[in-house]
Formats: sequence, C-alpha cells, structure tokens
Amino acid sequence: MTIRRRQLHLLLTAATLLCAHSSPWAQQRPIRLVVPYAPGGPIDVTARVLAERVKDSLGTVIIDNKPGAGGNIGADAVAKAAPDGLTIGIAATATNAVNPWLYAKMPFNAATDFAPITQMVRVPNVLVMNAETAARLKIETLPQLIAYAKANPAKLNYGSGGNGSAGHLAGELFKKEAGIFAVHIPYNGGNPAQLALLSGQVDFNFDNLATAAPNIRSGKLKAIAVTTAEASTSLPGVPPVAATLKGFSIDTWWGLVAPAGTPADVVAKLNRAFVDALNAPETKSRFAGLLAEPVANTPEQFGAFMKSELAKYEKVVKATGAKVD
Repeated sequence: MTIRRRQLHLLLTAATLLCAHSSPWAQQRPIRLVVPYAPGGPIDVTARVLAERVKDSLGTVIIDNKPGAGGNIGADAVAKAAPDGLTIGIAATATNAVNPWLYAKMPFNAATDFAPITQMVRVPNVLVMNAETAARLKIETLPQLIAYAKANPAKLNYGSGGNGSAGHLAGELFKKEAGIFAVHIPYNGGNPAQLALLSGQVDFNFDNLATAAPNIRSGKLKAIAVTTAEASTSLPGVPPVAATLKGFSIDTWWGLVAPAGTPADVVAKLNRAFVDALNAPETKSRFAGLLAEPVANTPEQFGAFMKSELAKYEKVVKATGAKVD
C-alpha cells in the first residue's frame, strides 16, 4: 500500500469511527425512559413492559421514576434533556393536557417542548353508581340518570380524587353537556373517593376503569357508561356517554415523547421500535390485564392528538375554576 493510499485509508477509518461515535445507539449507552409517576401504577407497568420488548432493537432501556407535582417534575426532566434520543419520557393526560391549565406556573411548555414518538395506551374512564343507590332510584341507564337529575335538582352528588382530578373534570363536563347540576365532593385521592361511593356517601363517580372493575364485577358498583368516544371492549355491554351526549370523550391516555429538537431520524427509529412492541400479541395480552388498550400511531398522529387534547382541556379546566398554585 502506497503512503497516499495508506493516508486515505486512515482518513476513511477515522470518519467511520466519528460517525459511529455520534450515533446515540452506537455508543451502547442505555436509553433513559422517564416515568413522571411512582413505581407500581399502570403507567409505570406499561412502560416497563415496553422497555423489555424493545431491548433487541434499541438496547437497554432504563426506567427512571420521577414523581411529583402532578407529573410535572418528570415531564420537565424530559423537556430539558439533551435531544439525542437517549432520554425519552411519558406524556400523559395530566402532564400534557390538564396541568398547563390547572397550574398557575408550569416549568415547561406542553405544546412546544416535546417531540412526539407514539401514543401507548388508552384507558377508559367509567361513570359508576353505588349499585344499591341505582336500584333505589331506579336508574339503569344514562338517560335515566340525566332525567332523574333534571327532575330532582341538586339532589345528586358525585365524588372525585380532588379538585382538578380526572374524575372532577369528567364530572363537570358531564354536568355541562347534560344540562344538570350535581354537587361535587372532592376527596384526597381516588381511593377515598371510591370508598365514599361504595359506602353510599356519594351517588356517582367518574372512575378509572382499571380501578373500578373489581367492584363492578362483584356487583357493588353499577357501570352506567364509559367515557371513550366508542364502547370499550374492556367493558362489553356498557354504552359510551357519547351515545347519549354526542361528542363526549374524556378518557385517560399516555404515550412516548422525546425532547423537542430530537432529530427526525432518531424519532423515526424510536417510533418503529415502540410501535412494533405495542403491536406484539404479548404486549396486548399484558395490557389487557390492566384494562388498557394499546394505541400505536405515528409521531404526527400523536402530536395532533395531544394538540387537540390540550385545547379540549383548556375549556374543561376553566369551566371548573380549578387551580393549583
């Protein structure tokens, strides 16, 4: 090999090594997936399921739980991370649609600080009544509940996990769309709110289906309607609120995002890996146990969806007057 050819060979080798070094996956460094909630909940469990399934295509994915401030602490960590594909996180109904209108000050901009990757999950909420109360008031369907409320102003009440919670917002939207009034009774969390419903202290709640399902199955709670736009396969035979109140849709969702500015090819690679994981039969089976429906889509579709949810909850939160300082 001549000196000139040897020099050219060395230059090409150096260029190849430089390109490899610049790729986040070529470094074999793990990807950090920030979950803005505590370990053990449905969001954390689904994130861990996907992290395991993408290890062959993306390498090691480490779950980093950063709970606090309604999910804002973890979401902010993602927003401020380097846009290199090595830090991604969960965007949820609360962090990216509700909190921007609920909190007086936000550490990040939900509309501009994230690059959507794919939605992960949709979990229906369900309007449930204490079964004994429903039987006593002869309420079997949503139209019957609305008719009773109109005929008996201010006699019904409903509980939630607190001001600004998903149950509170769903309840206020329901009242507005149905043209009824019911007293809102906030509790310190979803479990106390459900206990109040089970004991008959409140008449109805909008609860997460995964939480309410055991008591629905046991007959202690009566499922009146689900809050997804269409009926849910997780609760066959129970109609959506939208069948009575056209356009009503207020469910729980979450998905994957990267920091804004993450290169499009990196986002595309992440999307392919996680969409494949979401579509795997094993994933669907695991999620079904959580009464969660996998939703795999494109970055553009997830971005448009989050934008629409942000606009929707602006109206809902402002209608409730709920604020967190």
